[in-house]
Amino acid sequence: MEVGVLHLGVGDAASLLPMAMISLPLRVKMNHNYEVTVITGDSDQANTYNNVFITLVDTDGRKSEQTWLRSKHGMSAFSIGAVSTFTVSSPAPLGKLIMIEVNKQPNPPFPEVSWFLSQVKVKSPTGDTYNFPVYRWIADSKVHQFREARALKASEDTTVTGMDWRKKDLTQRKEDYSWRVFIDGIAHCVKADSIWDLPWEIRSTFTRGMEMGFTLKAGMLELKLKGLDDCQENWTNIENINNVFSFRHTELSDYVHKHWKDNHFFGYQFLNGINPMMIQRCEVLPENFPVTDSMVFPKLKDEMKKGNMFLCDYKLLDGVKTNTINNTQQYLAAPLVLLHRTPDDKLMPIAIQLKQKAGENNPIFLQTDSKYDWLTAKIFVKGAEFNMHQLNFHLLRTHLLAEVFAVSLLRNLHMVHPLYKLLFPHIHFTLQINFLARNLLVSKDGVFTKFTASGGEGMITILKRAQSSMTYSSLCIPDDITERGLDSLPNFYYRDDGLKLWDIIHRFVQGLLGHYYEDDAAVQDDSELQSWIQEIFKHGFLSKDDAGFPSSFCTVAEMVKFVTMVIFTCSCQHSAVNSGQFDYGGWMPNAPRSLQQRPPTRKGTTSKATMLQTFPNISTTVHGMAAAWLLSRQYSDFIPLGHYSEEHFTEEIPHKWICGFQEDLKSLSKDIKERNKKLTIPYTYLDPEKVENSVAL
Repeated sequence: MEVGVLHLGVGDAASLLPMAMISLPLRVKMNHNYEVTVITGDSDQANTYNNVFITLVDTDGRKSEQTWLRSKHGMSAFSIGAVSTFTVSSPAPLGKLIMIEVNKQPNPPFPEVSWFLSQVKVKSPTGDTYNFPVYRWIADSKVHQFREARALKASEDTTVTGMDWRKKDLTQRKEDYSWRVFIDGIAHCVKADSIWDLPWEIRSTFTRGMEMGFTLKAGMLELKLKGLDDCQENWTNIENINNVFSFRHTELSDYVHKHWKDNHFFGYQFLNGINPMMIQRCEVLPENFPVTDSMVFPKLKDEMKKGNMFLCDYKLLDGVKTNTINNTQQYLAAPLVLLHRTPDDKLMPIAIQLKQKAGENNPIFLQTDSKYDWLTAKIFVKGAEFNMHQLNFHLLRTHLLAEVFAVSLLRNLHMVHPLYKLLFPHIHFTLQINFLARNLLVSKDGVFTKFTASGGEGMITILKRAQSSMTYSSLCIPDDITERGLDSLPNFYYRDDGLKLWDIIHRFVQGLLGHYYEDDAAVQDDSELQSWIQEIFKHGFLSKDDAGFPSSFCTVAEMVKFVTMVIFTCSCQHSAVNSGQFDYGGWMPNAPRSLQQRPPTRKGTTSKATMLQTFPNISTTVHGMAAAWLLSRQYSDFIPLGHYSEEHFTEEIPHKWICGFQEDLKSLSKDIKERNKKLTIPYTYLDPEKVENSVAL
């Protein structure tokens, strides 16, 4: 910028001779200053003492000077939760900002440490404000690029800078997140040989890791001090099980301890226990389950026509090779259970067959049989229930599917894509907890492999069969409830709360995504969206064409339903089958991980002594109880459904839908709490306040 020309008079020549040398025009460089606010995360160890640098980039690719962010506050500028403001200069005015480049360098003598950068906000010289949602750990000295917050589909990202960086970023993501076959015939997982192979952006918080580690060590120490962790003896007094953990009880686990033998409580659990997924209306008895009127009550067919008969069929477990624990063969039944809805709306078991093939050596046990015949039959049902629940409805249908949804999202959708912004909070931390599960629970030396009836080979068989039998409709609760004939069954709180949650999520997804997809053509033309569902179909549903799974989206409605299913699965469904593990399994006889005696082949052969011999030994019992306690806790970094601590959307309309979503969830939570006050056994697992946003445990 030209300021002016200096003219020297003749009389001034002697005194101002040095100035004569600068009588040329003077130009002063004018910097364009941007106000940059940097927000550090408020979680443990989010701070850094390293030197932080930032560069602003506009839509034409022009950049500001790389600026070292120094503050009068010194090293506290990037302390936990700090909000610090800096000035960043550009020698020339920048256009509309599209990106920032951030990197940090060691600051001796301080070591290079990870830093959690939450947000960067930039105010331009003309007063425009730009938001950059980061929410990432920066662990190295590389330059990291982050886009401005506005959600954009690929077709809307039209600047050269945006398109080039979008392509480059997705290429890098496909390298960071690649697929691996965990077990042939089941959903694929992320490729990682250790937790440290997982990118920082999807790892669990330091707090969660510390709390889980402490819970596990405290539990195992208590078992070791009591001499229970490696005790191979059988239980001689069933009440001693209640003393395994002195201080680890819940109100419901105590209730289960008192009522586990009761028929009405046995039936209740098929509706509102840890696995409400097996029961279905029975209109015709299976041919291999020859229950007659004389066994139960007259006019059985009439009761079936009235919709009062229900069936649980564990045929998926038939013929599974079982485990050997401490050189002792373990056993797993494949039962059929017939239940009757009584006039006072209780669900009562009336007939149990423990093996699939009917015959003389496979009696149908009845509630009129001897005390221990009937109780033993129910114990074998609970053993089958535990293995079916954990492998099919918990591991496969929530954890492993959630991982498929997550990996495909991270590989195929750019961070500014509206669907990425919507779903990222619902897949956060899933990859790490699943990696730990594969290594600590279902690996060769894992707790599940070593201490359950299905063990290693049987576990693989069950998972493959479960994958093969899975359908799209079974993952969508409105369709699933109708297909199982359970629309009008009273006192079914999983159904009641689940359907309301599905409707709330569906309305939210429809409104938010409807803002970005104005018609079906917008869905069909979204290449990133189509790549996402294609990889899910291939790696999650194994390209199974006959099970109803979509391999592409043709309409907005199809997309909305599938995204609703993803959010429901990763939050609500996981809560329903996970959160009550200790409530219902803390008292082992109600959920035996394994059984040491064969299912009885004749009536009149059971007793209290045979029951104790049938239960798993002490070591097997206590390891299972410790795992249930660990995986049922609510940790301090728990984020409830619909609470978005990370602000990925900044536009007004998405904010409106998020606020409406939160209000609907709050209202439902209030209604559930009011209902639960009237119940002997409150059903809390689908209270939105207790549902975690993602599969993080």
